Amino acid sequence: MSVNKWPLMLVFTFAVALLAAMVPLSASAQPEPPEEMIRNNINEFMAQLEGREAYYQANIDELKREVEDSLEQVADFRYIGASVMGSYFRNASPEQRSRFVDVFRQTLIDTYTRGLVTFDYDDIRVLDDQRPQREEDRASVAMEVIATNGDVYPVNYSLRLSDGEWRVVNVIVNGINLGLTFRNQFDQAMRDNNRDYDAVINGWSPDVGVDELEEGGDA
Repeated sequence: MSVNKWPLMLVFTFAVALLAAMVPLSASAQPEPPEEMIRNNINEFMAQLEGREAYYQANIDELKREVEDSLEQVADFRYIGASVMGSYFRNASPEQRSRFVDVFRQTLIDTYTRGLVTFDYDDIRVLDDQRPQREEDRASVAMEVIATNGDVYPVNYSLRLSDGEWRVVNVIVNGINLGLTFRNQFDQAMRDNNRDYDAVINGWSPDVGVDELEEGGDA
């Protein structure tokens, strides 16, 4: 595993599952539970990506378009953006809310695209033993990413049923709740910028360090 790249776990674990899900996780059209859909599509996508890293490195814009199309299908960016803004969402104007969602989405797309052609891993797997759903409109999918040095990183995806389709709304990597981490960073940025929404949105650059992810948390 290349531990000198800050996006390694953030990029790979979030992006590969979202990008792999090339069709929406539809509760009505697909009898498979979310974990089966993710497992099948991850296997299919990784087979397509295998051996093509050099091509995508030379054609990064093509990969970026594929990432963007795929993310739009499976991630609820409006929900994620509102969650990251937290209590500040209420007082933001509709234009500011929409602009932050766009900036947040583009930041993830750019980061994940670079990560997909640089990340080194040994295996990924969706766990067979999944927690039962506590609510009809909520689900979680547990995975593991196995590094080339044998280290195992647990990953948990939170999904929300919206308009009959399962959408990813959060990810916990090695105990680090990324949604909560981003929310705390947004809150700190608002404090540092005297609650200037436009300044925070224009300067938004989420950051989760390698050391933090490898050390883990207790989310």
